[in-house]
Amino acid sequence: MSLVYLACLVGSLGAMVLLDWRYTLLFWNAPARAALVLACGLAFFIVWDLFGIALGIFYRGETAIMTGVQIVPDLPIEEPVFLLFLCYLTMVLYRGGLRLMEHIQHGTRRRT
Repeated sequence: MSLVYLACLVGSLGAMVLLDWRYTLLFWNAPARAALVLACGLAFFIVWDLFGIALGIFYRGETAIMTGVQIVPDLPIEEPVFLLFLCYLTMVLYRGGLRLMEHIQHGTRRRT
């Protein structure tokens, strides 16, 4: 049993939280809306995984860096944490990209 992968996921998730906080992108801007979007995305992908497992498409591979703890057969504890990170990363990238585009657009208007 190893916590390496889970620790990396939690560390990466922490980095997303710091970016969110620093630039007030999601939870420090509109916490209820951000929580709803994150929960919907997480629920969608967990259901997706469960269907994939039930259909025999997804299965848990053996690896030395994972805990070995499973929520249900073939769904390791790391999977929901990864999906949470994936959804949060997507939200941060999207909102950060919009903010960057607004900044570029605003900067362009000033020069003319």
